[in-house]
Amino acid sequence: MCSALADAAADAGIGLTLLPVLYERAGFAQPALRDDQRRFATTVSDVLALQRAVASWARPLLDAGVAVHSLRAARPESIAALAAASKGPLHIHVAEQTAEVDDCRTATGLRPIEWLLRQAAPDARWQLVHATHATAAEIDGVARAGAGVVLCPATEANLGDRLADLPGWLASAAPLALGSDSQVVRAWPEELRWVEFGQRLALRRRNVAAAPGVEPATAARLFEHVRAGSAGAAGFARWGLEPGARADLLVVDVQDDALRGLPTSHRLDALVFAAPARPFSRVLVAGRWRAPPAAADGERFDAAMAELWGESPSIG
Repeated sequence: MCSALADAAADAGIGLTLLPVLYERAGFAQPALRDDQRRFATTVSDVLALQRAVASWARPLLDAGVAVHSLRAARPESIAALAAASKGPLHIHVAEQTAEVDDCRTATGLRPIEWLLRQAAPDARWQLVHATHATAAEIDGVARAGAGVVLCPATEANLGDRLADLPGWLASAAPLALGSDSQVVRAWPEELRWVEFGQRLALRRRNVAAAPGVEPATAARLFEHVRAGSAGAAGFARWGLEPGARADLLVVDVQDDALRGLPTSHRLDALVFAAPARPFSRVLVAGRWRAPPAAADGERFDAAMAELWGESPSIG
């Protein structure tokens, strides 16, 4: 399966970080997997072997980290062993639903994120996926540890998990990234829209993510937070248009009906909140153009390039 996913990513021309998952038990008080879960069964040795195998392929744009499905699905000693032996990013689903929080407190006396902070000593490799039910003290602890948080707003909405404390996470120093966690939504502009609109509904005010006097544009502040936080989640030191980062970019189609005529300062907000039908005209991955535009779109693409760089660049 790992090989098939790597082949698919190569065919599409995108980068991929695979995360073999540790999955040992059905719950805190259930030391074995149910019959319907046995197809997911892995051990620490299995996960590390898969990570080494992926690394040994030495395929372009392919990396590997590891993951723990959740605290309920792995024994504490296994989590510790995996963290000690693995390299690269380490993801774990945590504090997604109230039942998980209640079960963890019953089994350990601690909330899930609280348990991680006390028992697992997370560092910058760790990515806490969801972290929906986090207290102010836990948010502060995650930020001090340097661990990242991966919000999955569309899936969290689909499952009725609750809204994360976005203002709390934005005010902290914890890196933030976006995840899908399912096939409900696979478009980051829509995920960012979910992040902001959910908060507006809950708090009954607009522009929750904006920071007047610092970053007044809601979409720009959200985008920059998740852009910067995505580096650690994917296992990179740098991410985005900065020296030393992999040369990845999306060219916005400024002629889309939702974007046409807007000043540059408003385009990112329009990209997220106006939901253009065809937001991107071209994709660059590791310095190579992917998914070239159709012939009819060539003139629009050249215009976008001219506006971006002053002329259409030649990138090898």
